[in-house]
Amino acid sequence: MGWMSDESGLEKNEANYVPLTPLSHLRRASTVFSDRTAVIYGSHRKSYSEYYQRCSQLASALEKIGIKAGDVVATILPNIPAQAEAHFGVPACGAILNTINTRLDIGTISYIFEHGEAKVVFADTQFLSVVEAAMEKLSGPRRPTLIEVPDESAGFPATEKYETYESFLRTGNVDFDWIMPQDEWESLALNYTSGTTGKPKGVVYHHRGAYLMTMGTIVSWRMTLNPVFMAIVPLFHCNGWNHTWMMPVLGGSLVCCRDITSQAIYDAIADERVQYFGGAPIVLNMIVNTKETERRDFDHTVEVFTAGAPPAPATLLKIENLGFNVTQVYGLTETYGHVTECYWETEKWSELEGEQRASIKARQGIAFPMMEHITVMDQSMSDVPKDGKTQGEIMIRGNSVMKGYFKNKEATKEAFEGGYFHSGDIAVHHPDSYIQIADRAKDIIISGGENVSSVEVEGCLMSHPAVSLCAVVAKPDEKWGEVPCAFVELLDGARATEEELIKFSKEKLAGFKTPKKVIFQELPKTSTGKIQKFELRKSFG
Repeated sequence: MGWMSDESGLEKNEANYVPLTPLSHLRRASTVFSDRTAVIYGSHRKSYSEYYQRCSQLASALEKIGIKAGDVVATILPNIPAQAEAHFGVPACGAILNTINTRLDIGTISYIFEHGEAKVVFADTQFLSVVEAAMEKLSGPRRPTLIEVPDESAGFPATEKYETYESFLRTGNVDFDWIMPQDEWESLALNYTSGTTGKPKGVVYHHRGAYLMTMGTIVSWRMTLNPVFMAIVPLFHCNGWNHTWMMPVLGGSLVCCRDITSQAIYDAIADERVQYFGGAPIVLNMIVNTKETERRDFDHTVEVFTAGAPPAPATLLKIENLGFNVTQVYGLTETYGHVTECYWETEKWSELEGEQRASIKARQGIAFPMMEHITVMDQSMSDVPKDGKTQGEIMIRGNSVMKGYFKNKEATKEAFEGGYFHSGDIAVHHPDSYIQIADRAKDIIISGGENVSSVEVEGCLMSHPAVSLCAVVAKPDEKWGEVPCAFVELLDGARATEEELIKFSKEKLAGFKTPKKVIFQELPKTSTGKIQKFELRKSFG
């Protein structure tokens, strides 16, 4: 062993080992970039020193009401400054941040409150009634402390029923000493999947994974100092792909976007000179289809990360002609967001145009630099040939992989079997090492960037008194990428209309989960009675 042995006397100490955490980014930026604009939202403009002070006040205020290390603090907020501040202020008091999807139904939100054991909930006034109803469904007597986050600029003034966010902040100290992790494996955030196999699973992030995610993204996105970034990806999706934690590294400006409209995007690009944003393919379609009267002129290239269903080649071609450079990325809630990118090899592909160019750009690509190994394997855990034809499952290994599923050892063990995270996504491996998804996990529908469980939708429709059997599959949609389509067999003698079943599902499910089309027919089945969904998918070509 020589000088590498333990007898050398070398060991970790406070000088040479500091646990990695994205909290360090804002602490540094508060000094290095103190006067630079950190957060922009209409008239709300805060420098890095002010941003740091507000996050410190939030951490202090939480500690004063009894929040301690390991407690969960939830948010139900759009992409507004309070949501960005929660990303630093909540873990700065040692707590774990749980950002909840604002589009979820009451029952699912209630389940997340109970399963995650949230002690405090910051709720936007727009979603207050849903949060109140979710709290009423909690089984025990304990209720999280509710802090209201009004937004008068968006037409949501305070109801005066609860303490408001700004009032709560004022109870905290600006010089609060942040509680930094003693171990970078400590939990940072709790994010729930969209329940693709029933109840949503709680995905636990650690400080190390988020820190490395921020550093790897900077490299892959070719970012330089003082970028202007617009938060379009909801911060309840993988914490906005970790981009909010990333911005202080470069002293960048975070432009918050509450309502995602093409006009809001064009205005921010023209007025704030936004250079970067991420979004689902639906955002690209929206930009391409923007009315001429809502478009704004700009003279710089806007870099875009897109993930979800690969954007249509025609969309890619049109949006690049408008001044946007799109990079396809891929990831999951379990991987903190994007972990592969379709790195564009200019030397090889610079002459490609149209469909050829778009077909390359639609690949999911190669691993981000912070990842160790991402490959495609068969059922025996062997790499499939890199022939662009043989299918296997995308397998992932690296520091930006979740700790595991909260309170679910069995699912965690299954996900990590064989030393890799099993994505559940089916792909091929091209000769140039680029991965391309061939088919998603069969029953998952990605609609406007949201994961929809066909099992959940089927369960809802099957509860209708006229329905005998139901199968839900993805139907291609120009606007949303995919939407749920239900194939239904009715009970003998029963009657129901498409409109009736859609209305029925809307009463039980979040809007994006409701089927957009219902087709009545006998369902194709195997000899054992299993519904053959692949036959139903053929209806859409």
